[in-house]
Amino acid sequence: QVQLVESGGGLVQAGGSLRLSCAASGRALSRYAMGWFRQAPGKERECVAAISWSATSIYYADYVDSVKGRFTISRENAKNTVYLQMNRLKPEDTAVYYCAASTRLADYITSRSAENYDYWGQGTQVTVSS
Repeated sequence: QVQLVESGGGLVQAGGSLRLSCAASGRALSRYAMGWFRQAPGKERECVAAISWSATSIYYADYVDSVKGRFTISRENAKNTVYLQMNRLKPEDTAVYYCAASTRLADYITSRSAENYDYWGQGTQVTVSS
């Protein structure tokens, strides 16, 4: 079993930055693909970024008004922690952000599908004011 705990959320003005952390316990994260998802009120959960075991493959959401170019996912396996650096935040980034771990994906593989993730954190609220 893996327990994931997110931190770093909060209230920030548009244009500001936040750094989310996801700390794992129970097992080493070094062989887990990781993802950051978010869910805004009334909307479906969506993947904003994902990273493979060794960080050789990284995915960023590339839809309109996407996070690509503003968010950076990274991991420190030695610290059992995954990060999401969020810059130039916009009000539409307001959501609960979740980290997730996958046991199903081989190295070099990422996934934006929630169904591929086995463990989830409780979420951290990010609110961006205009």
